[in-house]
Amino acid sequence: MESGMPLSGGQRALIRESWQRVSGSPVQHGLVLFTRLFDLDPDLLPLFQYNCKEFASPQECLSSPEFLDHIRKVMLVIDAAVSHLENLSCLEEYLCNLGKKHQAVGVKVESFS
Repeated sequence: MESGMPLSGGQRALIRESWQRVSGSPVQHGLVLFTRLFDLDPDLLPLFQYNCKEFASPQECLSSPEFLDHIRKVMLVIDAAVSHLENLSCLEEYLCNLGKKHQAVGVKVESFS
């Protein structure tokens, strides 16, 4: 994980305030997040397959129970990061392993630019 300048108290407060607004309906906001990701990079859609089923459209993917479960997991990871803003390094090993799992299924670093 890249280590940069530590977050200031004000920055941490803004992150927590923003997350508090989102965390009350994580699936709804996760749907917004992934809808935007699919808009920005439609090539991400084939990375999401459940039971060997490829989705014909982002909307089909976004409405599948398996993908909704994925959204819940993503939002839990974000929640953990927000909860540990003072000590993000405690999540470093977990996040690196999570990144390796995503890389193994075809997620590319370039998709995050």
